Amino acid sequence: MTGFTGTELIAAFSALGAGLAMIAMTGVGIGIGYNAGKTVESTARQPEAQGTLLKLMLIGVALTETAGIFALIIAIMLLFANPLI
Repeated sequence: MTGFTGTELIAAFSALGAGLAMIAMTGVGIGIGYNAGKTVESTARQPEAQGTLLKLMLIGVALTETAGIFALIIAIMLLFANPLI
């Protein structure tokens, strides 16, 4: 049976963790799609509120997107700037 060194195990689990962090992007995509869809639905029901709804949608999209950016930063750190290796 072959043994793995600690460095190899850390590199393998770092790659696994980076992949799991990128799964968070699926949730971000679903959240942004849901946000935009509800904004379109609300605009169709009440067209005079379009300006207000657009502002609120953009704020919501920006807040949702930050979760994806944080996940991307974590994945990049695990792959390329891992201090444990």
